[in-house]
This record gives sequence, C-alpha cells and structure tokens, in this order.
Amino acid sequence: MKLIVNEIFYSLQGEGGRTGEASVFIRLTKCNLACSFCDTDFADGDEMSVDEILEAISVYPCKWIIWTGGEPTIQLRDAHLAVFREHGYKQAIETNGTRRVPSLIDYITCSPKQDYETIKNRIPFVHEIRMPIQAGDPVPDISVFPKADNYFLSPVFDADKINLENVAYCVELIKLHPQWRLSLQTHKLIHIE
Repeated sequence: MKLIVNEIFYSLQGEGGRTGEASVFIRLTKCNLACSFCDTDFADGDEMSVDEILEAISVYPCKWIIWTGGEPTIQLRDAHLAVFREHGYKQAIETNGTRRVPSLIDYITCSPKQDYETIKNRIPFVHEIRMPIQAGDPVPDISVFPKADNYFLSPVFDADKINLENVAYCVELIKLHPQWRLSLQTHKLIHIE
C-alpha cells in the first residue's frame, strides 16, 4: 500500500473553517486538472508506504492530517485511511470535487474548479466549499454545490504574495452575496517546517 508523496510538513491550517489549527499536511502527487494558480508540483514525489508515512509524521504532536495535493482522491483509499485512524489520527481532505471522497475522511474541503453542477452527484455533503477567485470571476450560486457548513471565497495569490486586487474583488463579491465568507490563504504566510 504505497502513495506517491510530494511533501509532508507540519503547520497551521491556513484557510477555511479550521484556520489556525495545527495539522500535518501530506501533499500527494497527481492531479486531473491543470489550474494556472496551483502551488503544487504534482508530477514529482517519493513512493512511500503507509508505515513510512506514519514514521515521518510521528515526530509531530498533532493528530490531524490534511490530505492535499494535486488531487488526493486519485491515490487515497479507505484502506490507507483506516491505518491512520487506527493510530488515532483524524483526517481532512482538500479535493477539487471531481471524484468521490473515501468514506473514512472526517472533514471534507471541496475547492471546485469546474463542473460545479456535477459535484453533488459525487459528494452530497462537505464541511466547506472553498472557491478560488480571481478578479473578474463570477461567483456561482451556492445552490449548485453540495450542502456545506461553510462557503468561502478564497482570493488567488500570486505565488506566495497576496494579490490585493483579488482580495478586494472577493470582498465586493461577499458584500453582494453575504452567504459567502472570506478565506485568506494565511498558510502561505505562516508555513512552518
């Protein structure tokens, strides 16, 4: 049971409903989309067994894992998740919503990039929708998404720099559509290794 891992790091969740919580990030390779603003090299990584990953993350005092990528659902299965659960880990996933999420995930963040209307067919409920937004992007109606506890607009950054135009645009969108909330990518500012 191996996974191809781009990186593992320990930091604080930097955006969305769990902002500020200590988390172990396991960034997997492979993605089925090619977003221009993606911050992951999803082609390169190291093949690691579940035991090797467990050993790598055992040095951190936190019991929250965030599976991210790329698109983690390409590789991640309940068989992997069960092992981490047996070791006391809670597990979140950051997905683009194009594929079904394994059933043993404790917290689902869906960050859709396309085909919003079809996500509900694969994932009926998520804990949060986190929409990446650039100036000029339309904001989809919430009704096209799965039911969620929170709906966030997340301004797209320029590499690791805040794009003030995108932030201002999101603020204006939220003022027009108050069912959305703002989620800044503070993890870009607080990345700790």
